[in-house]
Amino acid sequence: MAPQDKHTPLVTLPQEDLEDMLSRAAERGARRALADVGLDGENAREDIRELRSLLQALNLAKRTAWQTMVRIATTGLLLALMAGLAIKFKLFGGQ
Repeated sequence: MAPQDKHTPLVTLPQEDLEDMLSRAAERGARRALADVGLDGENAREDIRELRSLLQALNLAKRTAWQTMVRIATTGLLLALMAGLAIKFKLFGGQ
């Protein structure tokens, strides 16, 4: 071990006290972080549930939009193929 600097006192704590101090510091930090984003107080639990619900709805809307776009593209392609076949086989009274 390196020798201690004369100006830096060495502090020792029992493991239990250290863990308790770290736990309190973590809890304070978490509360401060929640307060910074406006999720503190009695309604915080309900606010978080609503946020999760909104995110689920957004993900469902995105998935549905992509599915709809694929269906529209597929339907358009099939209609174009059918129109091409109808013209090719002169189904509409052409020459």
